[in-house]
Amino acid sequence: MHPFSAIRPPPLAVGLGMAGLVPFVGGALGLWVIPDAWRGRVMEELLSYAAVILAFMGAIHWGLAMRADESSDKAPIQLGLSVIPPLLGWFALSLPINLGLPVFFLAFACLYFADLWAVNHGLAPVWYPALRKPLSIVVVLSLAVAWVATWIEH
Repeated sequence: MHPFSAIRPPPLAVGLGMAGLVPFVGGALGLWVIPDAWRGRVMEELLSYAAVILAFMGAIHWGLAMRADESSDKAPIQLGLSVIPPLLGWFALSLPINLGLPVFFLAFACLYFADLWAVNHGLAPVWYPALRKPLSIVVVLSLAVAWVATWIEH
């Protein structure tokens, strides 16, 4: 069976995807339990990791565009989708935290829909949404939990 037609994501992709959630969940929850003196550092690391992952996710779309048929009208869209996530991450890092966090979680939410677009146009494997949906939900919820933590004084 061709890997693009498989319905279930490869186990290695699932395992690595889950491992990639550790900094999101750990950072978001850490903001609620660590001493105040460390909160700024944990938030910086969480947002830096989010920006790196947005760049990584954009690179996936670049790779999908490179695999597309050169005559495809979808490849230019895919290339465009590849540069938006890292630019949003970079932009979000320049904002105050209470504004940057919503940019991050909106970027990750929108990226999921870009992933669905790629699958629906035959550019990404059929199994990709089964991997991305739970990962995206955990990332967005983690960033929302971190955002709420910025509103509450410890």
